[in-house]
Amino acid sequence: MNIARNERLLDKLAAEYVLGTLKGGARRRYEDWLRRDPMVRRATAEWQDRLHPMAQFAPAATPSPQVWKGIARQLGLAANPAVEAKRAFWRGLRDDLGFWRGLGMASTAVATILVAVLATRSPEAVAPVASYVAMLADDKAQPVAIVTGDAIHHTLVVKVVLPQTVAADRSLQLWAVPKSGTPRPLGLVAGDGTVTLPLAAGDTPQAVSLLAISLEQKGGSPNPNGPTGPIVYKGAWLSL
Repeated sequence: MNIARNERLLDKLAAEYVLGTLKGGARRRYEDWLRRDPMVRRATAEWQDRLHPMAQFAPAATPSPQVWKGIARQLGLAANPAVEAKRAFWRGLRDDLGFWRGLGMASTAVATILVAVLATRSPEAVAPVASYVAMLADDKAQPVAIVTGDAIHHTLVVKVVLPQTVAADRSLQLWAVPKSGTPRPLGLVAGDGTVTLPLAAGDTPQAVSLLAISLEQKGGSPNPNGPTGPIVYKGAWLSL
């Protein structure tokens, strides 16, 4: 079998290999391909470049079962306690070492879930296409929402995995935090359920490092250049 000819399969296997979820005989076969095929080595190196710079700062932590059940339910995945017990939850906040630990850990957790989605669904069943992803966590490192971006259909989907109570006179607002410049408002989100928003061409991980949600007055921040209320959830915006 020449997996280098099947780009989708190669990408999935490379991701699972780097994440450590490829086990047993499948892992040994992949390592044999890795020694012999430069395309397999390149795919593996690309996934290592995506995950290792963040994960190297992060010690493993056991996730709450309720967290993983909520994420799996929102993504339509069947519960798998054996897999859930092995996964690590990644925690932290932006402006200190703890935050960067959290970005790496949360990113790996999201990637693990998405690999599971790709492994259990046919290409035709995966719609919309997730090009980008962020897990937004609160100040206790609890994941609150998963944001996926579809570069083909130019949409953002915000799935709340830990429902939040929002006062009637307040709104939650999603922001893109660029690598340089001021934050840009992306739209209002709910404290529960799923919201779909437009994705601008410039809001890719190449230009935007973080997504954040602020608690604002009803209708959102009156300042288009940034939040006026507190940032309550945030996470790294990553390419898949």
